[in-house]
Amino acid sequence: MNALQETFIEELQDLYDAEKQLVKALPKMAKAAEHDDLRRGFEEHLEQTEEHVNRLERVFEAMGEKAKSKKCKGMQGLIEEGNDLIREDEGDAALICAAQKIEHYEIAAYGSLYSWAKLLGNQEAAELLDETLEEEKATDEKLTEAAESLINVEESQQEAEEEQVQAGGKRRSR
Repeated sequence: MNALQETFIEELQDLYDAEKQLVKALPKMAKAAEHDDLRRGFEEHLEQTEEHVNRLERVFEAMGEKAKSKKCKGMQGLIEEGNDLIREDEGDAALICAAQKIEHYEIAAYGSLYSWAKLLGNQEAAELLDETLEEEKATDEKLTEAAESLINVEESQQEAEEEQVQAGGKRRSR
């Protein structure tokens, strides 16, 4: 159990850094979003992520540890990918994909830490981690809905443009 506890603390430090990196990245993603609903979603997730940081600090306390970060290279890479998409102006579909990659990373990390907290017999830490895990899953579902909604909007716009072109072509042939 001692090895598991050490691994748990190291991964907790990693996740703590990941969430703090995300707090800095989400405003950029919100600013880059083309659709208001997506922008608001990123802004809401920023508030939620700030609470995740606070909750992780409580997990550290529950484990009898001081809150400390260990550089999360995984999140750093995911955020760099997102920043590349923003610089290249790839649009909302690409932003949603980048955000879902981040959510899946967080879901994996929170899921492991939740399970380990239970194995270590720390119910308080487990409950805090599970609360965040469920929020991350809900955010992932919202991103899937946003992606599907975006596809429907873009298809409708494309169909309308095609109809205008066809209608314009018919008028000219008269």
